[in-house]
Order: sequence, then structure tokens, then C-alpha cells
Amino acid sequence: MTVQIFQASTLYGTATLAAALDSGCFRPADRRILLVCNNAAAPETTPALDEGPGFDKLRDRFDEVISYNETIFPFHPGGWAPRVDDMPLWERFLRHEWQLGDEDVELAVESIQVNPSLALAQIFTGAPVTVYADGLMSYGPTRNKIDPLVGTRVDRVLHLDLVPGLTPLLLTEFDVPGEVVPTAAFTKVLAALAPAGAGLPEIEEPALLLGQYLSALEILTAEQEENLHVRMLRGAAALGHTRVVFKPHPSAPASFTRSLEQEAEKLKVELTVVDTPVLAEVLYQRMRPALVVGCFSTALLTAQALYGLPVARIGTEVLLEQLAPYENSNRIPVTIVDALLPDLGDRAAVTEQRAGTDVEALGALIRAVGFAMQPKIYPRLRAHAESWLAKNLNAGTVRYFKRRRLSSLALPGGVPAQLAFIPRNATVRRVARTARSLRNSVRR
Repeated sequence: MTVQIFQASTLYGTATLAAALDSGCFRPADRRILLVCNNAAAPETTPALDEGPGFDKLRDRFDEVISYNETIFPFHPGGWAPRVDDMPLWERFLRHEWQLGDEDVELAVESIQVNPSLALAQIFTGAPVTVYADGLMSYGPTRNKIDPLVGTRVDRVLHLDLVPGLTPLLLTEFDVPGEVVPTAAFTKVLAALAPAGAGLPEIEEPALLLGQYLSALEILTAEQEENLHVRMLRGAAALGHTRVVFKPHPSAPASFTRSLEQEAEKLKVELTVVDTPVLAEVLYQRMRPALVVGCFSTALLTAQALYGLPVARIGTEVLLEQLAPYENSNRIPVTIVDALLPDLGDRAAVTEQRAGTDVEALGALIRAVGFAMQPKIYPRLRAHAESWLAKNLNAGTVRYFKRRRLSSLALPGGVPAQLAFIPRNATVRRVARTARSLRNSVRR
């Protein structure tokens, strides 16, 4: 007998799995388990995905729903992994708890680079693994170097076709192929979720602003994020939108909403805040927005690619500058949105929905950025990165790279050729550190 275990932490991810199952992306199994992981900082006070609106529309794809949090309590799913010596004990424990017996297990997990996905792949040492990706990060490099005992067992990366024609870079160091979840199947699943927003306001064709709560990820400060939302509102109003809907992140503080309400009064814009925990795609179906505005949310691409809605970005330049370290996995989503979607401040580009670049050029850019982010994982991309930078680095593309990063990797665009030895010279680096230390001491 075969048991398929589908690990999920979000309703969006579960909808992706449902679409994949409906499309026959998984072979038949004797038993299918949805393993729910609540990765919230305080899972005891935050409802899991199976407690949210709309889950009942997805439940019938699975024979059982099991809480991973309850199984490993009091450990947190995102912060716990068994010790190497304890792996066999944990496999026996999980097989007993989930009544798996000696049955063959197949895994479908989210981010294989981190827990809980990595822990599951390590515990079930003989299980084949499918990685499914519902966001833009799948187009970027693998976040961490993965043990070959895990990486070589991954047979494919299932992903949504958010940027048609763009191939995922994720796990290609193990020659793992990408496989698209059919768009029609995914939109059909999302259509079934639309009635879950029964309490939503009835507003037709507003400008829809998407909040992401980037300050919680320490990408922006709370003040910067508030200002970003206000800029979204001002930009929408400048384009003539008088009805605006703001969908805040479920964990965002109320102050974000208050500052927007004050700005809406000044601009004489009718602002509606949707605090019901529904997917943005439900709002797309219910409201058919005249414009969707965001920073680098995956929902911007689902609006454009899956629903044909006009979109605009804002704030990506600041994000590209402030993301740290350079290998921060959010860099690829920000790069894709910045390169592909029109800026909210460019009226003509937004009106005409002009793409910033074509998919082929975008793919070449992503591979160059991917190498700069993870040179040790993708050494085969060095020649491509050198060629791309030599031909394309200019005032418009330099924002996707850091001069210091290019210098440390001896790539075009770093320090001048005659000074290229400096980043690799230990004595020069030691003198520079001493100078910085003295400068900081003087400032204090």
C-alpha cells in the first residue's frame, strides 16, 4: 500500500495541492493525508489553515487531516528538527501515531530548504519527495545547500505558471525538473472558494491595495511600511480611482489601517478595509478590481496571469536596496515584480500594462541574480552571470546587484579591474576593518 503525505501551512498552498490532485499530477494512492503545519510565531493563538474559511471546499481531496503541531508538541514546526541519531526513532513514532505501519510513503512538501519540510524528508529517509511551490520564490535559487541524501530524492518541482515561459531555478542543482500545475484547474479550485467570502463588501471594480506586513520580516520598518501603503493610496487616487479597497496582512497592526483612513479623507477617496481572512483571489472574483497594487506580492502575478487584471507595483526599488543579506530569498520575487510589472507612478505604463521586459530577458536576469545570491550552489552559472553583466549592467539594471557582492565574486561591475585584488587580499581587508572600527569609535 502507498500513503501520500501532503504537508501544507497555508490555504493557498492547499488550493495548489487540490488543483494538482484534480489534474492527475499525483499517481493514485491508497491513502492521502493532509499534514497541517501552523508556522505562526504563536500557533496556540493563531487558527491553522483547516480552521479558516474555505477549507471545507478543499477537504474532500484527502482521506485524513492531521495536525503536525499536535504530533510534535511542544516543539514548533519551523524551529524543530530531530537529531541525526534520533531519526529512526522519530520515523517509528510517526508511523505509529499516524498509523502508517510498514506502508510505502510519498511526500509532497513546501520549502524543502527549511523545517518542517526538511525534517519530514529527513525522517522518512526512503520516501520520494515532490516539492510544490505556490509563489515566486520557486523561480529563484535554493535558499540553503541541501544534503544530497534529500536533494537526490526530489523528483520534481510542482509550480503555478505565474510567469508563463519562465523556468524555476529551484533545485536545478540536482537536475530536478519543473512541472506546471494547470492554470484552469487552479482557477477552478479558487472559484469554489469564492463563496467563502460571504461577508465581504459588495464593491465593483475598485482599486485593490495588497498589504504584506514586511516589517514583521524586518525588511522594512513599521513606519516605512505605513508610508508604502499611503503611497499606494495616493498613486491609485492620482490615476483617478475614487473607490479603493485595502486588504491588509492578517497579522498587520491596526495602525496601518488608521493612517490609510486619514489619508483617504484628505484625498476624498472612498476607502474600504477588508479584514476578513480570505485569499486575494477571492476578492478578484468577487470585485473584479480595475487595478491591483502591491509591492512584490505573489498575488500581483496571479491577478495578471490567472485573471487578466491590470496591476501596478510600488516600492520595489527600496526593497532591492534594503534586502539583506544579498541572498535573502525575497530578492527573486522583488526582482521579478520590478522587472516585469509597470510602476504605479508611470501612468502610461499602467494604463497600457506595458511589461518592463520580456520573459526570455527576465530569465537571463534571474539566472545572473541567482548566481550572485548562491555562487557555491550554482557554480555552473558563473559564465552566464559574467556574460550577462558584461553586456547588460547599466544604470537601469545595477539595482538588482550590489557592487560589494560583484566585487567579492570578481564579477563585472565590481571594483575597477586594476583594483580587483583588493576584495581577496586579507591584509587590505584587515586594515579596512580597523579603519571602520576607529571611525565608529570617533563617531560615538
